[in-house]
Amino acid sequence: MRTSIIGMLLGAGLAFSLPISAAPPIRVMLLDGEQAGAYHAWQETTPYLKRMLDDAGIFQVDVVTAPPRDGDFSTFKPDWSKYQVVVSNYDAPDERWSDSIRSSFEQYIRNGGGFVSVHAADNAFANWKEYNLMIGVGGWRGRNEKSGPHFYYQEGKLVPDPAPGPAGSHGARNPFKVVNRVTDHPITMDLPREWLHVGDELYANLRGPGENMTVLSTASSDPANRGTGHDEPILMVIAYGKGRIFHTVMGHDLAALNCVGFMTTYQRGTEWAATGKVTEKVPRDFPLADKTSTRREYDPPPGWTSPGGRPRPPSK
Repeated sequence: MRTSIIGMLLGAGLAFSLPISAAPPIRVMLLDGEQAGAYHAWQETTPYLKRMLDDAGIFQVDVVTAPPRDGDFSTFKPDWSKYQVVVSNYDAPDERWSDSIRSSFEQYIRNGGGFVSVHAADNAFANWKEYNLMIGVGGWRGRNEKSGPHFYYQEGKLVPDPAPGPAGSHGARNPFKVVNRVTDHPITMDLPREWLHVGDELYANLRGPGENMTVLSTASSDPANRGTGHDEPILMVIAYGKGRIFHTVMGHDLAALNCVGFMTTYQRGTEWAATGKVTEKVPRDFPLADKTSTRREYDPPPGWTSPGGRPRPPSK
């Protein structure tokens, strides 16, 4: 009887290792457009945000640009269902989106879609109740105590402060230390407990419903820099129906985006929002508690200045 080679090998107890096909890429919609004047230059930051996801090697990114404020929104009908996660680099007032667009987005997230809010995306849609439930807290565009309490971290817990006042503030763009308050979440797991972010806007006085919100990381808002004196939320995760939301307040401009800490938490947060897990490893050049870390390939171009007039910083 002729015995097959495979049968002989199996009979000898030898195991086969068959090739495993690579996982399909995570489909990402990177939504941008509008924003307040030229202060948040989404035309500059979107290519950097896309490149970070491309460099991770696990995402497939489509950029979708919403019409300008005087544009035709009648044909703006994003197909959310094509994507596992929507990354928002978009800030617009309430009247921009029709009820049908809002409803479709709410349904997408509620049914398990992922959402990532980057920096000024938490300024958008101040009076859209469901959007504010998605982001947890936000600022500007008329938000105040009626939008919800000011949340900050104190003595090991999150404090909701209902005192009256406007929502949203920040001082000059200085480096600040990020402190991870939740160290066993997939996004923050294995990160240093404290790490130094490069010069950026440290958002403070953010207000909102804060429902189903977990603050992963905070930073101290220095009163000497027009700050609140509180430990303000920097990285958050929020549950909305079956959907997962990652909210980072960092990333004002190109000089902030070249921080390895921002890149890493942004990539990991996007993967988590899409899949509920994180496979991206912490890089060796992640910043330390007393040392920032940047990458030359993400430096702003020569001669660049921030929308607020800040000159290009040197690489480190």
